[in-house]
Amino acid sequence: MAATRPNIPSQNPNSHALKPLKPTSISQSLLKFPALDSSNKIRRQCINLRCEITSFEFDKLKNWSDPVRVIQPFSPISNSMAAASASSMDSPTKNVKRVCLFYCDDTKALAERVAAESDAIELRSINWRTFDDGFPNLFIPNAQGIRGQHVAFLASFSSPGVIFEQLSVIYALPKLFISSFTLVLPFFPTGTSERMEDEGDVATAFTLARILSNIPISRGGPTSLVTFDIHALQERFYFGDNILPCFDSGIPLLKNRLQQLPDSDNISVAFPDDGAWKRFHTQLQHFPTIVCAKVREGDKRIVRIKEGDPAGRHVVIVDDLVQSGGTLIECQRVLAAHGATKISAYVTHGIFPNRSWERFEHDNGGNPDNGLTYFWITDSCPITVRAVKNKPPFEVLSLAGSIAATLQI
Repeated sequence: MAATRPNIPSQNPNSHALKPLKPTSISQSLLKFPALDSSNKIRRQCINLRCEITSFEFDKLKNWSDPVRVIQPFSPISNSMAAASASSMDSPTKNVKRVCLFYCDDTKALAERVAAESDAIELRSINWRTFDDGFPNLFIPNAQGIRGQHVAFLASFSSPGVIFEQLSVIYALPKLFISSFTLVLPFFPTGTSERMEDEGDVATAFTLARILSNIPISRGGPTSLVTFDIHALQERFYFGDNILPCFDSGIPLLKNRLQQLPDSDNISVAFPDDGAWKRFHTQLQHFPTIVCAKVREGDKRIVRIKEGDPAGRHVVIVDDLVQSGGTLIECQRVLAAHGATKISAYVTHGIFPNRSWERFEHDNGGNPDNGLTYFWITDSCPITVRAVKNKPPFEVLSLAGSIAATLQI
């Protein structure tokens, strides 16, 4: 606050210096002003401050006679804020990121498992309807209720017929004035079509990546994309700057399951080709490794062991996905021929078109060349999960915990 200079009696015009005033306390000087004399509050505050003033020009300051102490007056608001701060420190859930999770029909079961992992994740539904001509007639209930919220959508592009209706919702949600938007797409479906071998080939993986890269930006910035074990590592470079891909893996689920087996100390990991080895060997490097390879003999392509010894071991074949299962079955047979006592398999994405999962038999023990002890898949492909439920050798490892943890980032 600027100080108001009091009226000074006229001085000798030839003299520009002011006569020094007798040092006095601020409280006494301020009380000479009638406007302040009526304020008891200022009078009480001023008596706590003492200093000496040598002139109105403040050319030179003398030493303070007493140190200045600022006493913070009692404030009910300040005390309540301090109490609230202490309470938030005592209760860790105060700062937990709360997420509204939407889902499609195929991912409802997985969404429920994700929500069961955390009280901070709330399920929200969408009305998936169609017009008479078959085109989507979609509605997001209580759209105003998600304003300012963190929102996620759990998608499943299991077939081309459901991609358009889900993309319509994915493009609509960020525009509802939400704080952030996360798209969870456990399986990136066009991942196996990522390269061009002949002129005229269309890399549909690049097309889908471009579509997802143009999702509208929410208040919090670009959309986050969560996907698991994408088929080709170079596909991460297909996405543009308007989306933030998070490439997760289902391998930790497999490692946890292997530790629960009674023969966990006798496990070896086999990769059906060099591509699978490149993707996963660093995550499974503490297991003895076997690498297979496809070689051509005449008109046929057969699988052979490139390195490693399966004799006497429980061998687990690891890959990112399975479709017809032909390569995996050939790998199983060559491992059994080289002395593996048990053979199991793991893939993150069990696609199994045309019910190809029926090709895999269950080995109850002693016949590794005829069947698998276990065939682990995740719930990234909901249609397959429903088809193989309670059918040995299949066992589903859920991604729900991993998804819930990622949504809290």
